[in-house]
Amino acid sequence: MGLTSFDLSPEDVPTHWYNILPDLPEEVPPPLDPETGKPVDPRKLVRLFARALVEQEVSKERYIEIPLEVRKALIEFGRRPTPLFRAVNLERYLSTPAEIYFKYEGVTPTGSHKINTALAQAYYNKVEGVERLVTETGAGQWGSALAAAGAYFGLKVRVYMTRSSYKQKPYRRTLMELFGAEVYPSPSDRTSVGRRFLKEDPEHPGSLGIAISEAIEDVLSDEKARYSLGSVLNHVLMHQTVIGLEAKKQLDEAGVYPDIMIGAVGGGSNFAGFTYPFVYDRLKGSSNTRFIAVEPKASPSMTRGVYTYDYGDTGRLTPLLKMHTVGHEYKVPPIHAAGLRYHGVAPTLSILVNHGIVEPIAYHQTEVFAAAALFTRLEGIVPAPESAHAVKAAIDIALKAKEEGKRLVIAFNLSGHGFLDLQGYREYLDGLLDDYEPETLPIYKRLGRANA
Repeated sequence: MGLTSFDLSPEDVPTHWYNILPDLPEEVPPPLDPETGKPVDPRKLVRLFARALVEQEVSKERYIEIPLEVRKALIEFGRRPTPLFRAVNLERYLSTPAEIYFKYEGVTPTGSHKINTALAQAYYNKVEGVERLVTETGAGQWGSALAAAGAYFGLKVRVYMTRSSYKQKPYRRTLMELFGAEVYPSPSDRTSVGRRFLKEDPEHPGSLGIAISEAIEDVLSDEKARYSLGSVLNHVLMHQTVIGLEAKKQLDEAGVYPDIMIGAVGGGSNFAGFTYPFVYDRLKGSSNTRFIAVEPKASPSMTRGVYTYDYGDTGRLTPLLKMHTVGHEYKVPPIHAAGLRYHGVAPTLSILVNHGIVEPIAYHQTEVFAAAALFTRLEGIVPAPESAHAVKAAIDIALKAKEEGKRLVIAFNLSGHGFLDLQGYREYLDGLLDDYEPETLPIYKRLGRANA
């Protein structure tokens, strides 16, 4: 019997992040100021983010050194490196000639990949004298990760959690509060943005776009506060490349190189963190790996959206980003994969989709939960609903390889466990899940002067 687990030592944790900006097939269009339609003044961004993070956002250095304090935190607190497994029981069940590997980020203290950027962002803010971080969260993985990072570096944390998840996933809130964070359901009555949406609909399920607006409004009222984002922006995706850089070493240990790599996509952080170090190889012509980005049909920004400038939030407080979007006013249905309930995707990922380097697909949540249930029985790990989208795609591709008699190496990112998402599995087992595929998508009503 061959190896099924591929582990690294703490010394193997990357010393640098990989920054994809210098290698993209085209420049990322600049963020635009919605008031002027012109590239945003960096001084406005520094009011929202730590200066070092703004510098990373636009850096053209291919590799950026991870500060010693952050690398130490990733190892001692973030429990890196994380394992890579071969899903031999799944392969056997499917009778596929494909080999299936998965990187498992669920072993981190908060159960997902989000801690990788949370620790980095908390560190840079602490160094710059920030006292409080404010953010949004969908399913709660990001909120709990930032709460943990705040506890580690001694920062206060406030989280606006989408209302549907606040109700569906009460133990995520408990976890955040255990780490010392304040947690509020979004839309809330704490901000003018929140009050506006509650007035329109007192039972509004919320969305990441609304929660972002509330977090930013909160930050702008406090000079000692800064905003932290869990996905979409380049510096966030870059911090996650520790996943893919580790996976490169582990797959090399396994003696394979992936033919197909898969990740779920909400904003793009776990997908980018896992695949971008391998996308580099393809961009440089040294591989032909296919990259599959999986999203929910309930929020199909890549498969049915438009590539255009749009606000990153529903309240229109952020700069406009050029990205694939279903529109900042789209009311995302309350699916259980709350981390994927976002109207747009990362600008860097959007470029890769446009150039055919990344191939997007979408699934209903019922078929995703079915795949996750099968994976649980065979491999003993309950996937987070977000990660389960990647599981579904891996199974479909492995079955197609069986039909075609192809020997493929498939690798996917299992970006988190689902132990705090069991209500969704309960509804799946009871036959109560809805699929929420929209017939039409209100892409946008207006995007301001930037698109004039």
